[in-house]
Amino acid sequence: MTDLKTKSARTRTRLLTAAGRIFAEKGYQEATIAEICEQAQANIAAVNYHFGDKRNLYLEAWRHAFNDELARYPADGGVSRLASAERRLAGRIESMIRRIADAQSYSFAIVHKEMAQPTRLLADILEKEINPQRLQMFALLRECLGQNASEQQLQYCHASIMGQCFQLLRLKQMQQARPQRAYPSDLSDIDAFAAHVIDFSLAGISAIRSQNLPKRISV
Repeated sequence: MTDLKTKSARTRTRLLTAAGRIFAEKGYQEATIAEICEQAQANIAAVNYHFGDKRNLYLEAWRHAFNDELARYPADGGVSRLASAERRLAGRIESMIRRIADAQSYSFAIVHKEMAQPTRLLADILEKEINPQRLQMFALLRECLGQNASEQQLQYCHASIMGQCFQLLRLKQMQQARPQRAYPSDLSDIDAFAAHVIDFSLAGISAIRSQNLPKRISV
């Protein structure tokens, strides 16, 4: 019985991994159960047994990818809670970039496909899994910007950081689609790119914080 359970668990994991890869590449509509089963070396009956249908496989494949990536690259970047807000924000940015850059990471690409071809299937799970990460990022930005920062400044800083990170995802997808083509942007040095995004973001935040400081009245 134990051997059967182990075999079943391995089949489920293979299906989740294959599904994550294919959903990330093709999106929900274009991905097929047949292709997923072929890559997972499983049969359609296994999909029905473990997930019931394509919709639930889609949800569980995203959850599996997301949690697997966080296990490999913790959201805090391994930075102590006692570190400065700037250092903790840097850790979160680096974690995000490394998750996007990893060839075995699929959750960001699945979300990107979902944005281009909405199914609305991920809405609830994204709210549950991603929103806590988003709120922690906003709390750090508020701490870095200072209490005088406006809600608009907070939103813009968050959008700026996310935009830089997702540029890496876009280039990654372009290179995968046309590997022989030369692109003007080379983001292959992930260490350098992460350091740049962190330095650029912190410098911008520091400038905004300085602008928000009360002006001294000269006598």
